[in-house]
Amino acid sequence: MGREFLDLFEDWADSYDDTVAGKDAEYKDVFAKYEEILEGVVSLSSGTVVEFGPGTGNLTAKLSAAGLNVIPFEPSPEMRVIGQQKLGDRVPFFDGDFLDFKLDGNVDTIVSTYAFHHLTDEEKGKAFGIYGKLLAQGGKIVFADTMFETEQHYRAAIDQAMDKGYLNLAEDLKREYYTTLAALEELASAEGFTVHFRQINNFVWIMEATKQ
Repeated sequence: MGREFLDLFEDWADSYDDTVAGKDAEYKDVFAKYEEILEGVVSLSSGTVVEFGPGTGNLTAKLSAAGLNVIPFEPSPEMRVIGQQKLGDRVPFFDGDFLDFKLDGNVDTIVSTYAFHHLTDEEKGKAFGIYGKLLAQGGKIVFADTMFETEQHYRAAIDQAMDKGYLNLAEDLKREYYTTLAALEELASAEGFTVHFRQINNFVWIMEATKQ
């Protein structure tokens, strides 16, 4: 369920905001247009929003500022502390992940940035099944994440990282469960969603899946 990567976030929590700001050369392209990515997710969200993997709360803050009722679930204690410090009493952070969370009441939008790749494709399918039961017709899943047009694009990204000497990025791409647009569309469609993708940078696409 992605919790096998929690040790990475324990080490990354204090420097995460510097990374997304482009201060880490290896990940600069991954986080290019970061603010545009966050704003893009907010623009597609409405009503009560469940956020998975909020990390240090950057998207959470924008959702809250837009007047949305946001419920963030973050499995990393270290990330959760930082996010809670940013949002204060306005938005409580909860322990939870894409597949294991406690939610009371209705939800209109489910969002996430830079996190869905922590799940295997099988787990992603289970997640879509859960969300399909939570969302009413017209409800949305809006995920911004590193994903690839094809398996060949994925392999090329690893090769390019190696060529640049970006060994941490290459290892990251090989270690986690990055997938393709076609795979995501197939998994979501099987649970009654229509899916649209919009590319933001060389790594990140915004997936908008609408419940039919």
